[in-house]
Amino acid sequence: MATGHVFMAMSLDGFVAREDFGLDWLMKQKTEGEDHGNDAFMASVDGIVMGSGSFRTVLTFDAWPYEKPVIVLSSTMTSDDVPENLRGKVTLSALAPRDLMHALSNQGWRRVYIDGGKIIQSFMREGLIADMTVTVVPILIGQGKRMFGPLDADIDLHLIKSKSFASGLITSRYVVA
Repeated sequence: MATGHVFMAMSLDGFVAREDFGLDWLMKQKTEGEDHGNDAFMASVDGIVMGSGSFRTVLTFDAWPYEKPVIVLSSTMTSDDVPENLRGKVTLSALAPRDLMHALSNQGWRRVYIDGGKIIQSFMREGLIADMTVTVVPILIGQGKRMFGPLDADIDLHLIKSKSFASGLITSRYVVA
């Protein structure tokens, strides 16, 4: 079955976005000249699965940032919510995480980028995340969308590597045990 992989930035207090899904706190970080591994990570995956909140946030960017196919998990969105210029690049799905991963495996996907706090949480609870690269940004935003949430049981992680940057960002890669 395809495996899920996380590549996310979060504030030091554990948030991936503000309550309104805003990323202004992340965008103001001065990271010029630093390679946080995004290009290499994107080259390693077959496509992206994200939630509707993340999708709506990405739609506010100046340009669509993904060349890989994107699947938006939502039980409320319709094809009318996908801008015409993204049709064929973005697919909506209401499948449960495990069912979606089976369907993607049947389509030949091996590695899937899992993006967005609630989506990451649901895939973690199902045991569908193989590894995580988490970049901690040196800022406290106090409230927002959490990267991690309630679990039925502990999830053990093994640190593979950690790297700090001049900007103060710290990137750590973990394998899920």
